[in-house]
Amino acid sequence: MARYTGSVCRLCRRENIKLFLKGDRCYSDKCAFDRRSYSPGQHGQRRGKFSDYGIQLREKQKVKRMYGLMERQFHGLFKKAERQKGVTGTNLLVLLERRLDNVVYRLGFGNSRAQARQLVLHRHFTVNGKTVNIPSYLVKIGDAIAVREKSRNLSVISDSMDAVVRRGIPDWLELDKENFKGVVKAYPTREDLTMPIQEQLIVEFYSR
Repeated sequence: MARYTGSVCRLCRRENIKLFLKGDRCYSDKCAFDRRSYSPGQHGQRRGKFSDYGIQLREKQKVKRMYGLMERQFHGLFKKAERQKGVTGTNLLVLLERRLDNVVYRLGFGNSRAQARQLVLHRHFTVNGKTVNIPSYLVKIGDAIAVREKSRNLSVISDSMDAVVRRGIPDWLELDKENFKGVVKAYPTREDLTMPIQEQLIVEFYSR
């Protein structure tokens, strides 16, 4: 499967916003975006004006990169959101949040979505007692996500759980830190998603 293998700090600089793709490093003085908050490349400091299409494209790219998806996968989720009842843009964000790799990240078991995705792929988590190694798995209300017994001594997981205080746990999730377990209490609402995202621009992009 295709995946981005370049510098993720370039992605933050390209989108002109901190996407928190490197976990704790993004909160430190080493963050590349804080040091060079302009686009990468020879002409990065010359920001031109975007057309309507350019604005829509950049918003789509920003969200896609924030969640670590490739175009085909992201477009597939959009089509699924479009078929559901309700507001398409909100449906898309809820589907993105329901992905298992994102839930693992939100619960603090991973320092970043990329790290959470790798941990899921390596079979370190169970959903309702069954091992799931599919990052795109969509959790449902009442699902219990837990770290496998053999994986609870992993330093990457324990370090991430110690650092989750900085991010906080969303209201739609509940974390039992002592038992390395989290429960999906409800689906997130638009008010729960505080990231600077204008989902309507994504809808307009794909509706062209």
